Amino acid sequence: MEFGFFLKKLITFFVEPFGMVFTLFIIGLFFLFIKKDTKARTFLLLAFGLLFLFSYPPFANYLIENLENQYPKYKYKEEVQYIHVLGNGHNTDITQPISSHVSDGGTKRVLEGVIIHRKIKDSIIIFTGYEGDTNTSNAQMNAALASAIGVEKNNMVVFGLPKDTKEEALFAKDLVGERPFVLVTSATHMPRAMKIFKNAGLNPIAAPTDFHKDEFSGYLRAPSASYFQLSKIAVHEYIGSLWEKIRA
Repeated sequence: MEFGFFLKKLITFFVEPFGMVFTLFIIGLFFLFIKKDTKARTFLLLAFGLLFLFSYPPFANYLIENLENQYPKYKYKEEVQYIHVLGNGHNTDITQPISSHVSDGGTKRVLEGVIIHRKIKDSIIIFTGYEGDTNTSNAQMNAALASAIGVEKNNMVVFGLPKDTKEEALFAKDLVGERPFVLVTSATHMPRAMKIFKNAGLNPIAAPTDFHKDEFSGYLRAPSASYFQLSKIAVHEYIGSLWEKIRA
């Protein structure tokens, strides 16, 4: 793994919910160990306060909605040649079927891409994404899932080198140029992805999928680990968007 990419992942860990809570908790324990009770209480209260906040359903849903409401669902109207499905997580456990190899979000991205492909005659699906900690690229894994549900290999372009969205955009630019194309990714990731692709000189049409937002059901909700995970997803995107503004 390249040092710059590793460093970016390391920094991201400490500014996302789990990293923030973990760091504050460790600092609190340190001050408790050296008998600095006031500082220990401060950091431990901050840790537990953030843990509650990020796990609180209305707050997590607020973070998610602000991202997912920016682009509506795709209308299946455009006649384009290319459909670009962005990469997501996967595993290569041979004891599992292909339907379990691709992450939940990745499966929804592939499925949405295939649905659009079947509605557009002679269209081509682009799959991108690197191997991560496995020996098979995410692009290959997503393409295998698409093939399993009926997409012909000659209707797919598979490129397994891009490590992030910007590298995926640069590859698409070489292939698509300035022609409009459909961009498929998770709804939370779509605002950042659209900005990256447009900044690269491309003309994407948003087709968000993998939505997480809930209808509002009151403030009397118990904290939940699943909502902490949603907060993590949202904060990751906000940090990514801020980083893109800094780099621009």
